[in-house]
Amino acid sequence: MARMIREKVEDGSFGSASEVIRGPCAPFSAKRKSMPNAWPRSGARVTASLEDKRPAVPLDEAIDKVKSRISQLARDNDDSASRRRS
Repeated sequence: MARMIREKVEDGSFGSASEVIRGPCAPFSAKRKSMPNAWPRSGARVTASLEDKRPAVPLDEAIDKVKSRISQLARDNDDSASRRRS
């Protein structure tokens, strides 16, 4: 990485090593500034998830639950659509 940074400065793409490093961070920083309230909420959700003492759900079981929920939502949607046509 140091070589790549040095090359970018030497070929004139950037004025300094700091600019090379800050460049890719600019979009992230801009987005963060445009949504100041979203980041604390996300951080709070991550913290709550990490502190959750419930046992982890195995991946295959989680996938089965999601598939089941999607199927149920599709059935509910089909039922309400058929009632509207009646």
